[in-house]
Amino acid sequence: MAEILAALRSLMSSHDPPLHALVVPSEDYHQSEYVSARDKRREFVSGFTGSAGLALITMNEALLWTDGRYFLQATQELTGEWKLMRMLEDPAVDVWMANNLPNDAAIGVDPWCVSIDTAQRWERAFAKKQQKLVQTSTNLVDKVWKNRPPAETYPVTVQQIEFAGSSVVEKLKELREKLTNEKARGIIITTLDEVAWLYNIRGTDVPYCPVVHAFAIVTTNAAFLYVDKRKVSSEVISFLKESGVEVRDYDAVSSDVVLLQSNQLNPPADVQGSDLIWADPNSCSYALYSKLNSDKVLLQQSPLALAKAIKNPVELDGLKKAHIRDGAAIVQYIVWLDKQMQEIYGASGYFLEGEATKEKKHSGTVKLTEVTVSDKLESFRASKEHFRGLSFPTISSVGPNAAIMHYSPQSETCAEMDPNSIYLCDSGAQVLKGHIALGNAVFPNGTCGHTLDILARLPLWKYGLDYRHGTGHGVGSYLNVHEGPQSISFKPRNVPIHASMTATDEPGYYEDGNFGIRLENVLVVTDANTKFNFGDKGYMSFEHITWAPYQIKMINLKSLTPEEIDWLNAYHSRCRDILAPYLDETELAWLKKATEPASA
Repeated sequence: MAEILAALRSLMSSHDPPLHALVVPSEDYHQSEYVSARDKRREFVSGFTGSAGLALITMNEALLWTDGRYFLQATQELTGEWKLMRMLEDPAVDVWMANNLPNDAAIGVDPWCVSIDTAQRWERAFAKKQQKLVQTSTNLVDKVWKNRPPAETYPVTVQQIEFAGSSVVEKLKELREKLTNEKARGIIITTLDEVAWLYNIRGTDVPYCPVVHAFAIVTTNAAFLYVDKRKVSSEVISFLKESGVEVRDYDAVSSDVVLLQSNQLNPPADVQGSDLIWADPNSCSYALYSKLNSDKVLLQQSPLALAKAIKNPVELDGLKKAHIRDGAAIVQYIVWLDKQMQEIYGASGYFLEGEATKEKKHSGTVKLTEVTVSDKLESFRASKEHFRGLSFPTISSVGPNAAIMHYSPQSETCAEMDPNSIYLCDSGAQVLKGHIALGNAVFPNGTCGHTLDILARLPLWKYGLDYRHGTGHGVGSYLNVHEGPQSISFKPRNVPIHASMTATDEPGYYEDGNFGIRLENVLVVTDANTKFNFGDKGYMSFEHITWAPYQIKMINLKSLTPEEIDWLNAYHSRCRDILAPYLDETELAWLKKATEPASA
């Protein structure tokens, strides 16, 4: 790390103008949460492998900001040259830069890797001391990254209408209606899952996210896809052409944005009083925004964010069926793991209390680790129809490792399974009470997620406990595991929850050095059949679509109310009925035992 920092500081000194600081964000050119190997610049310079964070390098210091999910992980991964800055506890990065860098300081950043909103917020903070944000013409990290992975050339595939539920032509028609309503003649779409959703395409450019590195521009009478053409077969090109989409080179987006601004992008848009270019300030890069006339830009959330989040009936049906198949895989995995832990380690088993009854009896070559059991879970999932891979690296963790919220085990260093420690496999107690409370919530139309967040935390707050992560997020339809714009979190986001959205219900509790607990179900927002309808607002509730049993021996049933126990038993009864057709005789017998009615 010291050599990398020295090389970067040398480039900062020789830059014109010389840079007092260099910002290295986590994001790629599309402001993605998860990025490909060649875009992990922040990880390369800092050694921190978490998905969220920002590195700041000055001539004398190196600082890494990350959120509460990664505090423990960052302390373990950062070397002595780096200082951890805890988001929401330490000063925000723009505040720190404004207060600690000299007057007239030049702060460099690759404008492709920072959003409009972020860059403008920094510029406002810097203005107080005449500091300036400098857009570097090349990425300085790339200059010192000698073995940077090559660009991906994985093929683009079509998401067929039987799974998409809506054609590209239909989606473009609805998008253009929104452009007209906002007096915009074009929109720049940079978010990878929005491009994939709009054009009904998928890819494997980013691990665990079935997306393609691509931009889109849509005008009132044309649509363009900017992608490495080596990825696009003649069949995909024909599909897009029939849908009214022209394929252009990935790098052409820069020059085409300039043409779009002057309405010279062929064919020219039919203006008719609409002269604005729509750009999402939270996802469009500052590099593209800088090519536009700021007076003619509509800075507003992308209309595709909400359209994508509100699932159509085909997408909802697909999600529900996928979770049934996945629930069966989870049960098969737990049955297998339960048997292995008892046979190899003498564990008391899934159902019985008590510590292991004997010493480990395996030889040196027969053992279970966090990675081998995780691989086994993936094999059960892979055996199911329509499996297309995992949506994120499995958090398979034992004992103290389970206290690291986004722990990612590696085969060379992972822990062996321990019959006397909690095993956390990030899917799935006060946590259960909050989980039930949120899942059973009924709330008026127009409610935002941060209003509901408290329901999941109250049982923990009662004892002075909490968790540092959000409680829920949307889930894509064969897209990203984290999907907005909705969220259920302590962080306010003024996005109402709508019917047919998805949301996860995942409270947890993590005790550093000891253990971690998280319960997670995926929910679908539905209209609630309430006795009254105060204010004619309409009311909504949640429908569970995740089916896997809760481990009764891990629950203090005396802490649950009769209503909560009734809910638990009803959920288990549905689990049994829904998953039974997918299980063999031994697995079904295990599930029946795991879902027997509980009582305090």
